[in-house]
Amino acid sequence: MATDPKCRKCRREQEKLFLKGDKCYTKCTLVKRNYAPGQHGLSRRGKPSDYSVMLREKQKVKRIYGLRESQFKSYFEKAARKQGITGELLLSILESRLDNTVFRMGFATSRAQARQLVSHGIFAVNGRKVDIPSIILKPGDKVAVIPGKKKKKYFEDLLAAKPREDNSWVKVDRKNLAGEFVSAPIREQLDPSINEQLIVEFYSK
Repeated sequence: MATDPKCRKCRREQEKLFLKGDKCYTKCTLVKRNYAPGQHGLSRRGKPSDYSVMLREKQKVKRIYGLRESQFKSYFEKAARKQGITGELLLSILESRLDNTVFRMGFATSRAQARQLVSHGIFAVNGRKVDIPSIILKPGDKVAVIPGKKKKKYFEDLLAAKPREDNSWVKVDRKNLAGEFVSAPIREQLDPSINEQLIVEFYSK
């Protein structure tokens, strides 16, 4: 049976990217196949070049957030135009996306699932129905499941499950399937395995 494409991405980066939500905690291909996919996966040895290290970090973060190259580069350029530390600003923009916020609030088990839910018009922002996952939220924006969708079995099961993470930069009212994007998280609150400076160096080449 063919390997799931999401699992191949984790194997390529040699790191769990949690692209399949809860399944990544129970069934992970990387545990049994801790090497890159493809015919020469096991034979890839030796010290990688500086360029390769930067490329892999960029690819890893791009895959974590589920973005195309053009989208990711556009966010980097937006971050580079702002005052501040470019790498941290990039992560702040990525975390401010609607689909990521839906995931962080616990209304989806993965960012891919969050994107799908948003695209299907399940959520409203500040009382207005939206279907664009890439909307960038501002502090104080309210996100909620629209009334007609709250009785879906998916959300009933979700309420019965305990959230895996405490993401303090979002407020969540699980009972009413609503929440607030309080602010973009500070760097210390995000994945310490991400080296955003490598991404800055990659695009600065």
